[in-house]
Amino acid sequence: MLDIIQKRRSCRTFEPKKVERDKIDQLLRAALWSPTSKNNRPWEFVVVENPETLERLSKCKSHSAAFLSGAPLAIVVLGDPAKSDVWIEDCSIASILMQITAESIGLGSTWIQIRLRTDDEGNLASENVKKIINAPGSLEVLNIIAFGYKAKERAPYSEDVLLWEKVHYEKF
Repeated sequence: MLDIIQKRRSCRTFEPKKVERDKIDQLLRAALWSPTSKNNRPWEFVVVENPETLERLSKCKSHSAAFLSGAPLAIVVLGDPAKSDVWIEDCSIASILMQITAESIGLGSTWIQIRLRTDDEGNLASENVKKIINAPGSLEVLNIIAFGYKAKERAPYSEDVLLWEKVHYEKF
């Protein structure tokens, strides 16, 4: 597991190759098996492969989503605040488990932050995303995760980037 965590780096350029259905199912299994507070499971996931939809999603916020138009796959992660007051945490756990799973099956991924972000006109990115995917107004969008086969490999993290000074035992 530590090797996978060490190798997982954000990937923003993907090969023009579809992600196979069995790999998509593995990503979704990781998300659907993820732990949630009180087993409330407040998350919802929207799988997007349509290039036109990916293009529209790439413009949902001002910065850092443009590369989504070149991804073969995205999963929009939404949560229901009425189901859980910790939907953000629960959706975050599901998201990172999908990203770790992606690395383990040979896919690259990048988390695209949507919650609390805006587009160039000041509109909430989450509202833009909900319109594009036709999500209910009661749900909140945490993020979009882009997935695909990596166009280039990045070097794994090295031991020298570990900030051991951030670790405290017993007291701060």
